[in-house]
Amino acid sequence: MYQTGNKLTKRDKLGIHAQIENIALEIMSDIINASISNKILKQTYLEHSRTSLEILKHLVRTEYELKIIDQKTYIRIEGLLIETSKQINGWLKYITQNPTK
Repeated sequence: MYQTGNKLTKRDKLGIHAQIENIALEIMSDIINASISNKILKQTYLEHSRTSLEILKHLVRTEYELKIIDQKTYIRIEGLLIETSKQINGWLKYITQNPTK
């Protein structure tokens, strides 16, 4: 996300892309907090990161549709977001199905 911003115009970099970078950092923070938290807080952090990730997907798609980023960049970023989403959902599923751990 951060490297993509280097190629953007000042307007786009300080507008929609700044919001994208903030949400990406928020997700990273939630995942780190989840990894070191107890089960109840872990689930809260993961739920929040899952919601933020969906918002991030929509914002990246908007960047692509507005031709702020090219197709190659969009496909690369979207692939990473989908993989991250799968991992978070798997982690949440594990937490909810294994109440004793």
